[in-house]
Amino acid sequence: MNTAPAPAPAPASAAGEPHWLTDQEQRVWRSYIEAATLLEDHLDRQLQRDAGMPHVYYGLLVKLAESPRRRLRMTELARHAKITRSRLSHAVARLEKSGWVRREDCPSDKRGQFAVLTDEGHDVLRRTAPGHVAAVRQALFDRLTPEQQESLGEIMRIVAEGLQPQEEAGADLPWLR
Repeated sequence: MNTAPAPAPAPASAAGEPHWLTDQEQRVWRSYIEAATLLEDHLDRQLQRDAGMPHVYYGLLVKLAESPRRRLRMTELARHAKITRSRLSHAVARLEKSGWVRREDCPSDKRGQFAVLTDEGHDVLRRTAPGHVAAVRQALFDRLTPEQQESLGEIMRIVAEGLQPQEEAGADLPWLR
């Protein structure tokens, strides 16, 4: 892993102009945007076809399955999914309608609720996971050498670490709205 410090953001030019992307940076940026959009669409279509749910709902089920007693506070689930509490509430309502999740009141906080993965939701996840893993493998990992996979992982860790919001400074974080 690269332990070199992250480069400082490029300053605006002396005239106050933005530090525009170079042609190479522009090509990298647009390639990233296109690939990320196509990958998300690919995974959404696979999950809609195989389980009748969008990728974000699958991610919620996975997070619940990985949590102790298959349950998380709604605010914690919103934080993990990086979505607004309103969007999470809508998603959980849809998952409840399918019988895959239920809500439970929090005994220590009258305003709080838990999202709980049901046995039926766990079964759907178990049936859907092999097709989803195959879709991820086919779309991403089968196209890259092991060295490219390692580089991509390192790059994404660096980007994620640099963008990780500081809760105390982030009153505008989506999962706090």
